[in-house]
Amino acid sequence: MLQPGDVVALSGELGSGKTTFVRAAVRARHGEDQTTSPTFTFWHRYAGDPPIDHLDLYRVDDPAELHELGLEEALDGHSIAFIEWWTHAPSLVPQRRYEVTIAGAGDQPRIIEVRRPT
Repeated sequence: MLQPGDVVALSGELGSGKTTFVRAAVRARHGEDQTTSPTFTFWHRYAGDPPIDHLDLYRVDDPAELHELGLEEALDGHSIAFIEWWTHAPSLVPQRRYEVTIAGAGDQPRIIEVRRPT
């Protein structure tokens, strides 16, 4: 159901499955698994119709860094954007978004909460 311009903000502890969640969404939308964790590069774009942008803000210490990285380009409305660790830079993430919170990690069961702030 996700369309270009939609933003999915993911949170959960390390190892909770945020990247796995994105991988499943990319596979469902594009029919193939192209995903890798962008922890060290901050941003991956997966080609397809529409493209999917996958951002990981885990290593962002100062939101001022975001301008230097050009990450706002991923939110230009032409793609579906998934943002892991979005709380590290909440000013980057638009108010109109889906928030996905994943509780549990490792061998623990997961509880996934999806909400749309108003």
